[in-house]
Amino acid sequence: MATSPLIVRVLLYILLGSVSVLTICGNLLVITAVIYFKQLHTPTNYLLLSLAVSDFLVGALILPFSLDSSVLRCWYIEDVFCKIRLIIDVSLCMSSILNLCCISVDRYYAVCQPLRYRTKINGHVAGIMILVNWSVSVLFGLGITVMGLYHGECDITCLTIIYPITMVMTSCMTFFFPAIVMLGIYIKIFLVAQRQARSIQNTNCQSIKSGASVSKMERKATKTLAIIMVFFLISWTPFFLYYSVQHLTNYSIPATVHESLHWFGMSNSMINPFIYAFFYSWFRAAFRMIISGKIFQGDFANSKLL
Repeated sequence: MATSPLIVRVLLYILLGSVSVLTICGNLLVITAVIYFKQLHTPTNYLLLSLAVSDFLVGALILPFSLDSSVLRCWYIEDVFCKIRLIIDVSLCMSSILNLCCISVDRYYAVCQPLRYRTKINGHVAGIMILVNWSVSVLFGLGITVMGLYHGECDITCLTIIYPITMVMTSCMTFFFPAIVMLGIYIKIFLVAQRQARSIQNTNCQSIKSGASVSKMERKATKTLAIIMVFFLISWTPFFLYYSVQHLTNYSIPATVHESLHWFGMSNSMINPFIYAFFYSWFRAAFRMIISGKIFQGDFANSKLL
């Protein structure tokens, strides 16, 4: 397979390398903020921390290797390392969408069953959800690898699954089924939120008004987290649709299109920190303190974030 001209390769290294650096740095900010600031020690933020760890690992472990294979148009590496890359790739993709599923469950209880939220979703429950999430993701990645793979002499996709139905099932289990579940949960949440908003507007009771302010904050958080889910689906749907259609019909598209769709999906790992900074004032305040180095000048773990 022919390589790209030198100038194109240099530009690709700069562009795709920037995506990798921004992904690592942005998610490292989120990880540091949630771990350091006690105000951010909430079940929802623990789930966001797990998602940030997944995105950070994509930037640190997947994107650098994908950079070489995308730019050089060929993958020269030992078979065992190629399989390790596949395990990590599948595991992290699975982990990201399972984290989003856990977040959608958290938002369901916060909005639809607010009185039961603190008993149903707490730090202990969030920890169990994260543990199960990562265990399932790693086991699934290992299972996909041992189901029958081969490695060509020079293959840009690194590994090709022998049985097309395996790839389709993988796409359904890692993306389509969880995506449908999440969409269903968020539709339910927004229907309940609209009903709550109408009830608040139709009452003058001060106690309800007071409780409504908390509910309003939860609804705002839910909208923000729903935006994160939407961006994830927009980023990865083209890639998984292409992969499913390709393996069902044996239709092949140019390698450049394949790589573009893959990078478009992986770039989602870079987006989430920007969403947090845009919508959450406390994350903005935390990011400013971390970037300025203020947290290294004293103990600010108990600082009141905006």
